[in-house]
Amino acid sequence: MQRFMEQATTLLSLLLVMAVDSTRTVAASRNQQCGNYLQSSLKLSRLLQKESVDLIKTYKASQGEMSELFCKVSVSNVPDPNISGLEPSEKIASIYSHLEDFFPHFKWVYEQQTDLQLPTNPLLNDLKRFSAGSRNLADIITIFYQSLFPNLPLPAGGPTTLPPPQNVFQQKVYGCVVLKTFKELLSNVSRELRSLKSQVCRRRIQTNTMF
Repeated sequence: MQRFMEQATTLLSLLLVMAVDSTRTVAASRNQQCGNYLQSSLKLSRLLQKESVDLIKTYKASQGEMSELFCKVSVSNVPDPNISGLEPSEKIASIYSHLEDFFPHFKWVYEQQTDLQLPTNPLLNDLKRFSAGSRNLADIITIFYQSLFPNLPLPAGGPTTLPPPQNVFQQKVYGCVVLKTFKELLSNVSRELRSLKSQVCRRRIQTNTMF
């Protein structure tokens, strides 16, 4: 009986070790995914930030006279580029919602520029490509958020307020301000993702090493 109990104890210990190893393996895999999603988001946000500089230059070059003044004019109804929230979940959700807020404005700017520019103007393709890249960033942020908070859905976006009918000058100003403000958002996104890099994924690794 004693020998049986010793064997049972040994088997139980072995099973516990196997369970802990399995937990560590799964945790390590999740931490790697967390790091991969975060790194992908950070790289794309930086790339888009660099592309936004060139896009604004191309935009200004396509608007004719006084184009240097367009981005300096104050315009209402353009989304706020500042990220809000204290907790990581709130910050990532804020990044996502801010990106989503800009997409209707990108569409409106593209439609306006389609009317103002020749079909061969490279600005139109640049706007379309930049908008697609920004949507890819929002998709990666969604996956990153869901990997960290699978039971916490992303908040639904609020209503979008587009500007009222505009004359040609107002359209040119509006487009420039939208692009400039989105560049500010991308800078804020990159900064927040860098801060999250030292929080969420590392926190998971530290928690898992306690077992």
